[in-house]
Amino acid sequence: MLEVNDLHVTVDGNEILKGLTLTINAGEVHAIMGPNGAGKSTLSAVIAGKDGYEVTQGSITFEGQDVLEMEIEERAQAGLLLGFQYPVEIPGVKNIYLLKSALNAQRAARGEGEMPAPEFMKLVKEKLQFMKMDASFLQRAVNEGFSGGEKKRNEILQMLVLQPKLAMLDEIDSGLDIDAMKVVADGVNSLRAEERAILLVTHYQRLLDYIVPDKVHVLVDGRIVKTGDAELAKALEANGYEGIEESAA
Repeated sequence: MLEVNDLHVTVDGNEILKGLTLTINAGEVHAIMGPNGAGKSTLSAVIAGKDGYEVTQGSITFEGQDVLEMEIEERAQAGLLLGFQYPVEIPGVKNIYLLKSALNAQRAARGEGEMPAPEFMKLVKEKLQFMKMDASFLQRAVNEGFSGGEKKRNEILQMLVLQPKLAMLDEIDSGLDIDAMKVVADGVNSLRAEERAILLVTHYQRLLDYIVPDKVHVLVDGRIVKTGDAELAKALEANGYEGIEESAA
C-alpha cells in the first residue's frame, strides 16, 4: 500500500530524514518509535503533505501513485489521513459541518453523490457513541475549548467517519489519561481491516498494549535502524534507546 524509498527531508535547511525506507502492506499496523528529534513526526507530515518540509531525495508511493506529485486534498481524497499530535482549533466551523464536508468531498472524488442527511446523522451519532462523546460536540466549533483528551477523541471520530485507507496517528496518546487512552485505542482498533493500514507514531509502549502492532520500527537520526514485532517495543520500554543509538552511530 505504501512504499517510502530512500527519503531525505530537510526543514529550514536542516536534514531530518536521511534515507528512510519503509513498506506498509494493506491490513498491517506499524508503529514508529525513537528518541526526540529522530524524525518520527516528520515522516507522517511529509506523507500527508504538510507545509514546511522539503523532500530532497527519494520517493513515496501510495497504491501505485506518486504521493509527492499530489496536492494535499488529492492525498486526502485518495484515502490518506493524518491524526495530529496537536489538533488545531477552527473557530466558527462546527464539528458537524467539517465532518459532512470532508465526507462528501471524499464521495465526490469517488464519483458518488452526497450522503443523505438522515443517513449521515445516523452514521455520526453511532461513531460519537462509540467514542463516548456527547452529541453536543457536533454543534461546537472544531476543537475550540476542547480538553486535550477531547481533541484526540475528535481526531479518531473524524477517522471513523471518513474511513481512510491509510490512517497515520502522530502521538495520539500524548496527554491522555488511562480511560481516554482506552477509548482512543478502541476507536483505532475498530478501524483495523484487511483493506486498511495504520501507522502509529509514539514515544510510549503503553499505547501498544492496547493497539498491538504487526511491526515496530526504531527511528534514530533520520533512519530506521531496527525493525521487530510488538516485543521490540517492550524491550525499548525496559532498556531505552541508548544501546540502539550507539550501534546506529
